[in-house]
Amino acid sequence: MSSENRAAPLYCPYCGEEDLRPSEAGHGAWECHACARVFTVKFTGLLSRAVNR
Repeated sequence: MSSENRAAPLYCPYCGEEDLRPSEAGHGAWECHACARVFTVKFTGLLSRAVNR
């Protein structure tokens, strides 16, 4: 699966606003124009076992 098929974040994890744009800071980086933060989104992996609630 290529990075073009990945879902974009829907809101800023810091302020909750939805004014996000891709950033030139690097792969997976996003700019929030509401709070002026740049953050990255990275998939780390899956748990080795199921989580029971």
